Amino acid sequence: MKLVEYLYLFWKRIWIVIVSVMLTAGAAWFFSTIMTPVYQSTVNVLVQPARTDFGLTQSAKLLLDSYVAFLDTDNSANSVINTLQLDTLPETLRGDVYIATEAQRFLIKIEVENENGNLANDIALTWAELLVQWRNDENQKQRREDRVTAIILDNPRYVLERPRRLINVSAGAILGFVVGSIVVLLMENFSAAIVRSRNDVEHFVSIPVIGTIPSDDQQILSNRK
Repeated sequence: MKLVEYLYLFWKRIWIVIVSVMLTAGAAWFFSTIMTPVYQSTVNVLVQPARTDFGLTQSAKLLLDSYVAFLDTDNSANSVINTLQLDTLPETLRGDVYIATEAQRFLIKIEVENENGNLANDIALTWAELLVQWRNDENQKQRREDRVTAIILDNPRYVLERPRRLINVSAGAILGFVVGSIVVLLMENFSAAIVRSRNDVEHFVSIPVIGTIPSDDQQILSNRK
């Protein structure tokens, strides 16, 4: 089938594609509307060596993962729960928190998801303060030139993590277009396989039809005549 024939086929049954797109996009918008919003708060903690010499900076980079290990524990989660008086379990709270490093920038990133944006900010900030306090305590045991401090760069700010209505509706529309197109092709293939007339028979077998068997209705009409 040529491209022009495909275009004509889709244009002939374009209403199927339109209905399919409207249904899937509408369903995506509806479910996005009834979903409970989840917000994500992010805070960056800078790990700063007291000296800028190569040895201390490399040591600080290597220790970033150990700082993450300190933060990503039930003990740290329990400290946050006690500070903010949260009604949840440490393991549950940890499931909503993502902690990672950016070694090139000496950063530790803490991301918190929660249905309450302000609470997500509080959790992220409190978690970051744990690292700051721990480093301050550890620095008391070190010489001033060997210390590594942790600094909260900015107060955390939350953004809507999900649902993303525009993305969901767009994805629904694309899915609807694909489904509608498949339905159009299936309908065309099904209709093309049905023999309705003498022309259809000649098209399938590629030979002329020299006679047909009349149906019962045609025989009755012929006898009446």
